[in-house]
Amino acid sequence: MAATEAAAGPARVEHLVTSGTFSLDGGTWDVDNNVWLVGDDREVVVIDAAHDADAIAEAVGERRLVAIVCTHAHDDHIDAAPALAERTGAPILLHPADTELWKRTHPDRAPDGELADGQRLSVAGAELTVLHTPGHCHGAVSLYAPALGTVFTGDTLFQGGPGATGRTFSDFPTIIESIRGKLLTLPEDTVVRTGHGDATTIGAEAPQLEEWIARGH
Repeated sequence: MAATEAAAGPARVEHLVTSGTFSLDGGTWDVDNNVWLVGDDREVVVIDAAHDADAIAEAVGERRLVAIVCTHAHDDHIDAAPALAERTGAPILLHPADTELWKRTHPDRAPDGELADGQRLSVAGAELTVLHTPGHCHGAVSLYAPALGTVFTGDTLFQGGPGATGRTFSDFPTIIESIRGKLLTLPEDTVVRTGHGDATTIGAEAPQLEEWIARGH
């Protein structure tokens, strides 16, 4: 079930966990994904339509789905996006640098629109600013909602460090640069809502970055 996580003015953040698999480079793993909804009682944006279009549509309910926003195009974050779009009429938005990765999962269905660094998406009186944060993959983005005091980081930043960079389309120096330049510049009390696992804050993660750099993962 979706549960309210935060509120500021008319907009709020809701959270859904869906389960499925992630496949890349010849391997397949069982995963639980965080699906985030931002909106009010009338309209909402879905961030990462993972695994279960029916469950996500139920969380949306009778509200207008403004957009299905993809933080990146790994299959576990986009596998339910076309079905949810067909059901709701909402456009799927993806950074174009992840087009090749998207086509591996959905070769016959392109996204409906592109995300760009600095782009602003509006829903329920709140703004989500797109931050291009590559490294986990080329087209990874984070979505910063200052009015809600939160940033949605997909698989770029987790509780405990950066996202994985050991697979195709990923690069460790690039993800470190993204985190340093785009995420650690946000207010320390900004809540980091991730693609998997528990939330954290910018202030909690900043001291750990140098440790990750030293390890050179």
